[in-house]
Amino acid sequence: FKWAPRHLAERGAKKIRTWIETISKLAKDAEDFVDACDYDIEGSLIGYCILKYACDNKESVAKRMKYSTLTKPELETAYEKPLSTLDFALIEAGRTRHEVDWLYGVNLSRALTLAAKRWSGKYATLSTGRVQTPTLKFLIEREKEIRSFVPTPFWSIKAKVQIGKSVFEAEYEKPTIERKVEADRIIKACKGKDGQIESIDVRKFRQAPPIPFDLGALQAEAYGLFGYTPRRTSGIAERLYLEALISYPRTSSQKLPPAINYRKILQGLSKVPKYKKLTAELLGKPELVPKEGKKEDPAHPAIYPTGNLPERELDESEKRIWDLVVRRFMAVFAEPAVKQSMKVTINVNGHRFFVRGRQTLKEGWQKFYAPYIRSEEVMLPPIKEGDRLKIKKVILEDKFTKPPPRYNPGSLLKKMEEEGIGTKATRADIIQTLYNRKYIKDERIIVTGLGFDVVELLEKYCPPVVSVELTRELEEKMEQIQLGKQKREAIIVEAVELLKPTLERLKEKEETIGEVLSKAIKKARIEERMVGDCPNCGTGKLMILYSRRTGKRFIGCTNYFKGKCTTSFPLPQRGTLKPLGKPCRACGWPTIQVRMKGRRPWTLCFNPECPLIEERKKRLEMQSMRKGNGGK
Repeated sequence: FKWAPRHLAERGAKKIRTWIETISKLAKDAEDFVDACDYDIEGSLIGYCILKYACDNKESVAKRMKYSTLTKPELETAYEKPLSTLDFALIEAGRTRHEVDWLYGVNLSRALTLAAKRWSGKYATLSTGRVQTPTLKFLIEREKEIRSFVPTPFWSIKAKVQIGKSVFEAEYEKPTIERKVEADRIIKACKGKDGQIESIDVRKFRQAPPIPFDLGALQAEAYGLFGYTPRRTSGIAERLYLEALISYPRTSSQKLPPAINYRKILQGLSKVPKYKKLTAELLGKPELVPKEGKKEDPAHPAIYPTGNLPERELDESEKRIWDLVVRRFMAVFAEPAVKQSMKVTINVNGHRFFVRGRQTLKEGWQKFYAPYIRSEEVMLPPIKEGDRLKIKKVILEDKFTKPPPRYNPGSLLKKMEEEGIGTKATRADIIQTLYNRKYIKDERIIVTGLGFDVVELLEKYCPPVVSVELTRELEEKMEQIQLGKQKREAIIVEAVELLKPTLERLKEKEETIGEVLSKAIKKARIEERMVGDCPNCGTGKLMILYSRRTGKRFIGCTNYFKGKCTTSFPLPQRGTLKPLGKPCRACGWPTIQVRMKGRRPWTLCFNPECPLIEERKKRLEMQSMRKGNGGK
């Protein structure tokens, strides 16, 4: 294989040709060459390729700018004091990663795609990769756990206890009771009885400030708080970086070196009214020492605000991520929070119940991170040991054990990080690729039949590709290249030797693989269009169909093809449609989500007699009347 300009290898990349030709023209008269690309593996490799292929082998004489923010002072310093050579260890690591991923991705993905096409005669893009497939395997393992899970019944008991004028919930000393007979006996013993405070355990503790954000932690926090996918958060952070509002986001560091000038950043942020008092408190400290994590990144510090203020109106998502980064930065310099917990043990006819109180004695860092604190205060009235309390009610709850939770994009990204596969810059895109290929669906991730079939085939015919251990081992070796302890050529040879027998095995079983994949693709496409049960005939399924005569799409019943049902409903002809698998809240019919460019997604119930249709008409009429009255 060889490296080539994107415009020769990709459709839709023609504009890159103009850029490369312009750079080549300017390079002929240039005396000095300075690489100012992002200081990471990707940026270093891009700079190297431009210098080598567009500037006629100038990579050996070029200097390297190193910076973590796009603020004017830092860029000027990086330009005036560049590194004397390119970061060749980083470049070699980048070349290796790209070449190994290309070898795996292009060959295996092409083998699967061609196998399916040759069997069915129809083209569908299938992909697999060094990181993509083991990630899908995690999801399949969890899916199997969920599907094979058998719920076990258990019982739990709680009581409503009056303390002063308030009623609090008390938990029974045994969180779960496995036998109904025992649960009934406890309820009978406690019913109608008063309780007495047996002991009060008060504990004060300090809660340390959070550590600075690396990319994974920022993505996880944004998902938990705002529901943003890792890829969306990464994109927002990139925009904030390009506008010099935050430092380089694709970092794995949890360190904030003094060289970034903490005070100068806080002084810049103090110009924002809502941060003024908070920054003043920090600037009043004799010394600023951040709480830091263990992880380091040789290229960049943790994510931090630059102290620059936005020069344009940020959109809502940008405001949220910038505020999150700013508040986390301030919080790491603050004092620990001081909390108090109280555990009250209440004896009810020989059975113990616990009431728990929680309160904050000193806010500390939580004052700075206040909008994003998820804790509940429970203040108990003054009480003492021996006090008698009225038990208002004793409640028995029937429950079942639950299967392990499904991964969501945030928890999957964390799992990839824990397993050491993918990089901080690629993990979010890999998750998105799994969605794009229809291997997974929904926010609470479900593996599709196609996803199962792809991994099952690869496990059967080329198990190394699915191996997490192999992927992790390759990641570690590529990190060794970065440290100068491994050679690129050796790893490429190793990858080829591993890949060759795998491809031979796939070729040998091409017909079988093609048949399985083609059937899985066909089934996946049908499932994508399936809306729900037909409300008229009761035996058919409603699905999105296309008229051969007009090309228009509509909802029709599968029994139509058997001559048993003629049910059909019109659909919007623009936008993308997604069956939601949820009944309409008003009439119980199946629903579809409609997405149109420039509009918010909306839910469509196609029952012509649905009460929501009339409700929507009235709302639109009211909006129209307001516009007619000048918006009054």
